[in-house]
Amino acid sequence: MTKKTIKVDYLARVEGEGGLYIKMKDDAVVDVKLKIFEPPRFFEALLRGRDFKEAPDITARICGICPVAYQMSAVHAMENALGVKVKGPLRDLRRLLYCGEWIESHTLHIYMLHAPDFLGYPDAIKMAKDHKEIVERGLKLKKAGNQIVSLLGGREIHPINVRVGGFYKVFPKKDFESLIETLKWAREAALETVRWTAQLPFPEFEQDYEFVALHNPEEYPFNEGRIISNRGLDIDCSEYEDHFQESHVEHSNALHSVLKKRGAYFVGPMARYSLNFDQLSPMVREAALEAGLQKECRNPFKSIVIRSVEVLYACDEALRILGSYEKPERPYIPVEPKEGVGFSCTEAPRGILYHHYRLDEQGKILDAKIVPPTSQNQKTIENDLWKFVPQHIHLPQEELTWQCEQAIRNYDPCISCATHFLKLDIERT
Repeated sequence: MTKKTIKVDYLARVEGEGGLYIKMKDDAVVDVKLKIFEPPRFFEALLRGRDFKEAPDITARICGICPVAYQMSAVHAMENALGVKVKGPLRDLRRLLYCGEWIESHTLHIYMLHAPDFLGYPDAIKMAKDHKEIVERGLKLKKAGNQIVSLLGGREIHPINVRVGGFYKVFPKKDFESLIETLKWAREAALETVRWTAQLPFPEFEQDYEFVALHNPEEYPFNEGRIISNRGLDIDCSEYEDHFQESHVEHSNALHSVLKKRGAYFVGPMARYSLNFDQLSPMVREAALEAGLQKECRNPFKSIVIRSVEVLYACDEALRILGSYEKPERPYIPVEPKEGVGFSCTEAPRGILYHHYRLDEQGKILDAKIVPPTSQNQKTIENDLWKFVPQHIHLPQEELTWQCEQAIRNYDPCISCATHFLKLDIERT
């Protein structure tokens, strides 16, 4: 018996810490474990005993890349518990804030984290030496998303202007004038991004996934919708825990999530796109088809193109919202504390983000449950590696390691939410 191990202390270009263990025998894969060893941070316990109004700001600290998603899921769940429904311009502003997060998060992943894999560079800094204009376009495009979050959220990271019932402060239309001009440029840059990513080299790796995402027949999903799948799931978010189950696995500090009776499922841009293609704006649908995508995509390596399509949509949607925007009469709907249970699911850049809270009669949080998208995708990532590694088993171990890292980066895992990742062990026997 021979044993060979590859160790990569940290996988660059993902957020968080974890590892991958692959064991092979006679050129066959016999074990795959995606190990999340970053310590849990106990945010759910931290929320207990806090006032309901504190939840948006506390949960935003879970992630510096997608704080808006945590805030939006928290405020929607609290409003669900307290019987409040935010409509009109305030609802539009929430979509606008989500547009900003999608633009900045997706663009960061596309240009800085994922594109170097396709072009053969270890990082974006080295890529910029040969592709300066491309990297500069990515940085400028990300800045457009930052500008939305900074203006509407109060600051670029961990925004502070969101509250249960609406916002602490809203702005007259004239305050968005410079943003509108920025977004017009950004929409064109996003269209170029779709065309550019579509020309990258993609391995053949079509898989049979159960896609899960929000669906709203009136719009591409950000904040609201039913949870659906391509295999018949169609539920309200209050039914989430009746259909999804989290369990602890020995090799990971993050829980694995599965659909009861069916197992692994896939959330994120590919799922949203494949389940909501018709809800994209006409210009975005046309751009996707011209780039060679179909109405459904099952190759995770092409997720970089799907993310580019969603950046284009976010720019287009932000301009639509600002084009008809009028300042609301008041920044928020007054909310009174009461006993209740609230549920919400919104679409973080990486997929559905579920929040569930139970409140007492003073509005204190008795219990909280948060299920982030990366933990929901962990089982599917492992399944993909089971199928991907045998196709590349002949490669030298250094190159095989690179390929495995790229396969994981297809998911843009935010591992700290669930967690520099990857300590890679490959054992050959």
